[in-house]
Amino acid sequence: MEPGDAHRLGRRLADSRRTREPAARRRALRAIAADAERAAARVARRRAKVPALSYPDILPVTQRKDEILAAIRDHQVVIIAGETGSGKTTQLPKICLELGRGVRGMIGHTQPRRIAARTVADRIAEELGTPSPQAGGVVGYQTRFTDQVHDDTLVKLMTDGILLAEISTDRSLRRYDTLIIDEAHERSLNIDFILGYVRSLLPRRPDLKIIITSATIETARFSAHFGDAPVIEVSGRTYPVEVRYHPLVPGARDADPAASPPTEESGGGRGAGRARGGGSGRNGGSGGNGGPSGRRGQPAETERDQTQAISDAVDELCAEGPGDILVFLSGEREIRDTAEALAREQRPNTEIVPLYARLSAGEQHRVFQPHTGRRVVLATNVAETSLTVPGIRYVIDPGTARISRYSHRTKVQRLPIEPVSQASANQRKGRCGRTADGICIRLYSEEDFAGRPEFTDPEILRTNLASVILRMADLGLGDMATFGFLDPPDPRQISDGELLLTELGAFDAGGTDTGSTDTGSADTGATGSSRTASGRRITPIGRRLAQIPVDPRLARMVLAGDEQGCLREVLVIAAALAIQDPRDRPVEHQQAADERHARFADPTSDFLAYLNLWNYLRDARGELSANQFRRMCRTEFLNYLRIREWQDVHGQLAAVARGLGLNAEARSGD
Repeated sequence: MEPGDAHRLGRRLADSRRTREPAARRRALRAIAADAERAAARVARRRAKVPALSYPDILPVTQRKDEILAAIRDHQVVIIAGETGSGKTTQLPKICLELGRGVRGMIGHTQPRRIAARTVADRIAEELGTPSPQAGGVVGYQTRFTDQVHDDTLVKLMTDGILLAEISTDRSLRRYDTLIIDEAHERSLNIDFILGYVRSLLPRRPDLKIIITSATIETARFSAHFGDAPVIEVSGRTYPVEVRYHPLVPGARDADPAASPPTEESGGGRGAGRARGGGSGRNGGSGGNGGPSGRRGQPAETERDQTQAISDAVDELCAEGPGDILVFLSGEREIRDTAEALAREQRPNTEIVPLYARLSAGEQHRVFQPHTGRRVVLATNVAETSLTVPGIRYVIDPGTARISRYSHRTKVQRLPIEPVSQASANQRKGRCGRTADGICIRLYSEEDFAGRPEFTDPEILRTNLASVILRMADLGLGDMATFGFLDPPDPRQISDGELLLTELGAFDAGGTDTGSTDTGSADTGATGSSRTASGRRITPIGRRLAQIPVDPRLARMVLAGDEQGCLREVLVIAAALAIQDPRDRPVEHQQAADERHARFADPTSDFLAYLNLWNYLRDARGELSANQFRRMCRTEFLNYLRIREWQDVHGQLAAVARGLGLNAEARSGD
């Protein structure tokens, strides 16, 4: 039977044995037996749902299938290392199904991004020949705002954040008999937390299999983290890729990286002092040449505009022959500006396709649909590892990305544009050369590339830790400094996080009993408590904050809104602050945008501008069709996709507020 059923029935059986009344004991045993039969029937039904399995011969993973299958069968943890395109993401769930996994519990398959969870689920369902996730097939997916998981789901794709949220209510993760942690090399805070948590869980779940996939970097560290777990390396399908360096500053040689000492603002760790830049030019990219102006002191007129450099590179690659082009950009605005510039040039038989996380599912799916002519895909780093875009023969890499960093000095989380690491640059290069010889044009110098850090710092070393500290305290996992992270966090950042939580009322001031009890979970084998190393203990307010899926400061706003009788309004404002500003200010139309947005301003509060905008949008939605509403947003310099996300976050916060028993006024926030 399923792990959850076995656990529940085992506890009921133990309770029945303590029942002294024979008749009551017999009734309990009959009920347990009936439930056990139903549980066995569910497993039989799920086993019958397993489809016929086949593996594409062309994929490298297929060549190592038997070895991978044996490793998963014989070990509790297995590391699969391979470049993007090797087939590990789509084929590993099928290998697990062949082993009989996914029947007694689901095969959980985490992805760092929503777009990847959705598209990978669709792809696996297609390969299995089963109905799509939306139609209730054996493959499902769950993201922050969408749940396509059903009773007969065998393989569940999800964001790593969804798995973290489930830990709060299912400490032993008994819904799963297998977990595939994909793209572990990205080392996001969520991934690092999951790796630490499941390591502590394994002794209590000997039936649980963990499969960790990674690019061929740092695999030895993953293996050591799990007691020398076996590593199987799978080569990617690659043809030769020529790398051309076209720096924005012609002939530029970057300054010696050692001449730029590490600073707090540039972050520490492995990339300190070498991840230079962070400014944004017209299109937000420095081209990896030390900032918007290349070398310090370099006359601005000698530097090419990034958009023009991309256009020149597209022309150069078009002359090389047929094949689609993938261009990496730092964000939505850069993608939009570049798309408009390329569209104005009207290249024949050329389609411009954007790809980033906030696009609708239909818009994201465009990149996977068959087409004629040439396609230029403008993507954020979502296309770096999470997705394999078909037909790509050429790559243009400006060498930058938005990388979240926390400043200990200012206590602010920033999202500067920075040069990417060598590993990221090589991942980008590897997106071409899948079907034929490829070309990668880097809009920075070879010297710049050689001076970059080998890897991007793990997120745990460059982010505000308040949220994860709160989650750990709520789960009773003990001190963050001694938790099983791959890289121990900076003690200063732990201190900052605890101080912030204390100011919010989530922690007491230093060990005073607030009526909150330790919650070290015997179910998971966690030996920690809800007290931190500094003696602070989570409070009842902290318990409530941990249930609200936004930054703790915004969560505290929600509780305060309830206390002050203005929850309806605060939910709108908190949701707005949880996303990127929905108001657009294009560089070339800033004055016009400001004039349009001025109507929403309130002289007494910037926050009330969000409320005024929300009410305006609510009225417009009631009067306009969907297409008219989109056009209105464009005219008013409002970002339709962010507005939709604002609505989704608001709906989620309102539902959580109701679940916490907060003021029912939350219902009227639409």
